[in-house]
Amino acid sequence: MTNKSMAQSTVFLVVMTAAAISAAAEKPKIKPYPHYWMSVATSSQNMPGMSPEMAGMASMFGGGSGFGPKRDLTLQLESPKTPPALPEAFHDIPPGQNMGKSLALVTPKAEKTQRSERDQQPETKEKVKVRLLYYWGCGETVGAGQPRVFDSEKSGFEDMARIFKGRAPTLQTPPSAHKGWTYGEWPSAEERMAIPKDASLVGAHAIRGNYTVNIPFSLDAKRDFMPPVEFTSVNVTAAGATRLEWKSIPTAIGYFATAVGSDGKGGDTIMWSASEVPENGMALMDYLTPGDVHRFIRDKVVMDPSRTSCTVPPIYKNAQGAMVQFIAYGEQLDIVHPPKPKDPKQIWQPEWSVKVRLKSTSMTPLGIDAGDDERRERSSSGKDREPQRQNERNSDKKQSDDDNQGLNKAIGRGVGEGLRGLFGF
Repeated sequence: MTNKSMAQSTVFLVVMTAAAISAAAEKPKIKPYPHYWMSVATSSQNMPGMSPEMAGMASMFGGGSGFGPKRDLTLQLESPKTPPALPEAFHDIPPGQNMGKSLALVTPKAEKTQRSERDQQPETKEKVKVRLLYYWGCGETVGAGQPRVFDSEKSGFEDMARIFKGRAPTLQTPPSAHKGWTYGEWPSAEERMAIPKDASLVGAHAIRGNYTVNIPFSLDAKRDFMPPVEFTSVNVTAAGATRLEWKSIPTAIGYFATAVGSDGKGGDTIMWSASEVPENGMALMDYLTPGDVHRFIRDKVVMDPSRTSCTVPPIYKNAQGAMVQFIAYGEQLDIVHPPKPKDPKQIWQPEWSVKVRLKSTSMTPLGIDAGDDERRERSSSGKDREPQRQNERNSDKKQSDDDNQGLNKAIGRGVGEGLRGLFGF
């Protein structure tokens, strides 16, 4: 290349770079705009004899804290407008929600915290001895290469990382209180009410307030409260496996399940996930984006929505207590107004966005055959069998109480303390 050609090439590059910089400078930046999130959850924990320890275990794995089918709704608004002296915002709801005309989105009051002498003193924790056995996959038998074992006295950090390495869902950061923005939420310390069992979110919604633009949107049946997870059968097989069967949820786009329990002897913690490949799933027991759900189905981690059964291998047949936590993911809704134009040269400035995410969760004990009572009733007939049936029921109740006590003990002390010691909570 001649000196003249090199000079021309240099001039050309300089001109193109300057043009690119000029174009980038001319393209207006998107200004901050209000974001509104609705987190819609259904939970089902209707189990006779369920203790507070068991309910606490369920909440740790993503479930709610209550008994029976329950609906939860979390509303969060953040707006870049300067906070007014008395910030006010409301969510106008459809009549079918049966909760009045609107819900107040309350701005939390900032509270100053004072450190106590106890807070200032370093806390010393005794190292907890934990042995954890991790299994995965649905089936009558334990899969090859299982379990993976972590022993706090013998295993190192690399072993723990190998066992607990899991897929990372898309990071979701809900609206929150932060500098330069105004935040409102429901429920709050001032505004809280139970959600009726017949409440429906279908219909027209609108957000209004003195620190946000008006945000009108509508929800269809896909974004209504999901039905509760209903196990139609929880039966123990002859080999000691537990076959779970559930009703299909029409609005579910995928299912996932995990379980935890204690062997009741050496204090081992036994963990399991329904994934076909090694995946502890601890990060999956919450809201997931549809993209993540579809990706994890392809990865054989999340169960396809056409599935209605899964057999937990016989890893809990001698356990003192074990619980399975189940989640159905719903179809998320994302709205940005106005929509992004197809023409990249067209100026786009969003005015507001809305995200609606859904899930339905449940929990149930493992190792207790839910079909025993029904089979015994079907095999008995006639009034002369009533005394025997009553004796059987009394005996079953005592056995169930004993099982629940063992389960409570395993969940409340063995498993709970082991996991708290392992993860530091």
